[in-house]
Order: sequence, then structure tokens, then C-alpha cells
Amino acid sequence: MGKPGRDWTQIYAIYGMEEWHTLIFLLIHAILFSFFSVLFLIYFNPLCSVFQSLFPALPAGAPRFIAGFTGCVTALSAVCLFFAAGNIFYSSVSLHWDMAQRMINVVSDWSTVKTALDVGCGRGILLNAVALQLKKEGSSGRVVGLDPLKTAVATLRTARIEGVQEYVTCREGDARRLPFADNYFDVVVSAVFLHTVGKEFGHRTAAAAAERMKGLGEVVRVLKPGGVGVVWDLVHVPEYVQRLKELRMEDIRVSERVTAFMVSSHIVSFRKPIQQIVGSAEYRTDWRCNIC
Repeated sequence: MGKPGRDWTQIYAIYGMEEWHTLIFLLIHAILFSFFSVLFLIYFNPLCSVFQSLFPALPAGAPRFIAGFTGCVTALSAVCLFFAAGNIFYSSVSLHWDMAQRMINVVSDWSTVKTALDVGCGRGILLNAVALQLKKEGSSGRVVGLDPLKTAVATLRTARIEGVQEYVTCREGDARRLPFADNYFDVVVSAVFLHTVGKEFGHRTAAAAAERMKGLGEVVRVLKPGGVGVVWDLVHVPEYVQRLKELRMEDIRVSERVTAFMVSSHIVSFRKPIQQIVGSAEYRTDWRCNIC
């Protein structure tokens, strides 16, 4: 399995962190709230006097309660912010690596895989995990990393560090219009990416949901009959499962809940049917998911 038991420092040294701006935002606010909570502790009595002078009509003891309550809320907010920052760092580094290994395990035989696709590859944690597995199996297969951002240089750098550059290629593109032919890949994977498709419409709008379904439909479209899709994503996995059932995918499986980026996440895997048959009647499905 490539290099499974890695320390987070090794993973971070290679891949860095894509959500660093969120982490810094949370840490700055956590430090500020910590600073204010310490001030409330050190200057508790003077603050009580200030509250008493500002609100002389308050009953006895109320200023102490207000100062104490405000200090507690400030300290609790600091703890929550530190926890959120820690969870985001963990999710971006160690958990991302661990979940990539779990996704790799879904595919039973990598030796037969000739073409694989990682949708939303980012800096390449999952992409390189696939490439490492292909290398381990002695396969002549290749994996393509697709991302809407211009991350190819950084992604290929991490592949070179992992020693799998000959197994990896990168392309820039839109997950809603994958630049590949129908029935092209043996395996398609995606990690914490599909929920970002259509975010320009707002995360909880019908338009955003339709865009996510287009992305999922593209994953199905480019899969070969009998090919395996594996998606790890946040919050919206029940929507994916429902759509996969509508598209009559086979062997749909959902993992247990894993907290990532402070929300619930699951891995959903499925297989594209080899024969598109319902009863005795043949059907054809529009994998492109033209949802209004």
C-alpha cells in the first residue's frame, strides 16, 4: 500500500496544506479570544467595578456575574477555535492520507487497472496514493489528476518526491465537463472535492445541488462498464447515493461517518454495470446528468 504508516510531519513536508488560509484565520481569532479571556481573569475586579459604574441599577452581584460569564464565553470560544484549527489541520494532512489509503483498498485488484482518474487532485495526496499502488503492483497503468486550479506544477513536484512521476499526468479542467471520452477509465476517485462544485451558487441551493450532480454524472460517464468509482466527500454523500441509485449503479457502499473539516464525511463506492439491463428490456442512461 505505498507507504501506509506515515507520520503527519512526513505528509506535511511533502504536500503542505491547501486550507492554510482557513487555519491561519482560526488561529488568529483563537489567540485573540485567549488574550481577552486572560485579561478578564487578571482584571476581573476592575471590570466588575466598570460594569457597576456603567449600570448602577443592576442588583448586587450582577456585575460579577456579567464579568465572569463574559470571561467564560471568551475562554470557551478560544478553546473551540483552537479545536477547529486542529481538526482542519488534521483533516488536511493525516486524515486525508489515511482516507486515501482506505479508498485505495476499495479496489480489489489494481494489477488490472490501466487508466485511473482523480477528480480534484489538489496537491496529489490521493493521486500519488493511486500511483504508488500501481507501482507496487508492477502495473503499466497511469493515473490522471484533474483540478480546476493551476496546481500541475506543485502536484508533479509531489509525484517526483514520491518517486511516481512516470505514473502521473495532470490536467486542468472542470469536473462538470470532464475532458475525456465516455467509458475511458477503469477507476475514478475523488477526495473532498465534489462538494465544492457549484459553490458559486451557494452550498445549499438547488442550483448548487444540480451542479454537484453534474460532476457525479461525469464521474459515471467516464467510467468503463465494470469500472469502480470511489468518492470521499463532506455532507452531501446521501445525495450522491440517491443519484447513483437513480443511475442504476451497482454495489453501492457507504462507509461509517468520519468527522473531517468539522463536519460529517463518508466514502461512497460503486461499480458501473457491465450490462445495462432492466428486466428483459435494455435501457440507456444519460450519464451527463442534464438536471434543470
